[in-house]
Amino acid sequence: MEEISSNVERIIPLSLDPGLRSRHLSKPKIGEDAQVIPSDTMEGILPSNSNEDARLKGNYKASPAFVNYLSIEAVAGLVRRHPASFVFSLTLLFFMGVEYTIPMVPSDSPPLDLGFWFTESLNAGLAARPNLNSFLAALNTLFVAMQSTYIFWSLLIEGRPRATIASLFMFTCRGILGSSTQLPLPKEFQGSGADFPVGNVSFFLFFSGHVAGSMIASLDMRRMKRYKMAWSFDALNILQTIRLLASRGHYTIDLATGLGAGFLFDILAGRYLECKSQKRHLLAEEEPIFCRCCCNCKQTQHSIASS
Repeated sequence: MEEISSNVERIIPLSLDPGLRSRHLSKPKIGEDAQVIPSDTMEGILPSNSNEDARLKGNYKASPAFVNYLSIEAVAGLVRRHPASFVFSLTLLFFMGVEYTIPMVPSDSPPLDLGFWFTESLNAGLAARPNLNSFLAALNTLFVAMQSTYIFWSLLIEGRPRATIASLFMFTCRGILGSSTQLPLPKEFQGSGADFPVGNVSFFLFFSGHVAGSMIASLDMRRMKRYKMAWSFDALNILQTIRLLASRGHYTIDLATGLGAGFLFDILAGRYLECKSQKRHLLAEEEPIFCRCCCNCKQTQHSIASS
């Protein structure tokens, strides 16, 4: 019975009602008969070599007996402990209804973009004031230069390559996606020779490298506890997003995806550096003399090994 109780305790989630756990984990009192668990419910509770072998092979499946412990109290406990997941479940149902009932945009009509709708007045203002449009474009190009300067500074001066690797990953993926699907330029596009890339050259709409690069730099600043600088970049990124929508330089989906791409490629760069570090440690353990450092480091290691 002790072995059964320990296994039951392991498989019953912590989010279930404590009363349920106490009923399942309570031991029989003296003079009472032990409760006999049917053989069909013993599977997944008692340890078995077949389950262990399947788990090691990657084919292990959780016991379906989990549903036996569900109740209204247990579901309420899950909602109380994981409110964000509950909200996302509701939004899933909501947007399923929106997707299956929303009217499709006709092929001969321009794309429907809510960001363009919200910035319609700003777009008209930029169209009526070309000098203001060029001035804001020049400020945006200056902000891109600030991003690039910080990212290269972190690599060349501080010796931290993560932000640079994330940017390389990001722009490579952006080039592949931008070449694969070329979206039409919005009719109300307000171009400027001062905008980045400078010179009224062609560019990819999907996704926004402006937003993604700013996000990569901001995340690196937070890692280094440069919070004021990071908040400043975030504020400038918001202003940049509004200008790009007002000038029709990007669709809303381009900007939203650029924000997510900044997070994604920063994480991938961190995993890449972690894997390289683990590989270097493994090589050093197999061959202690092995080192990818400078010649002085290798000479020091040789002298230590010889002594």
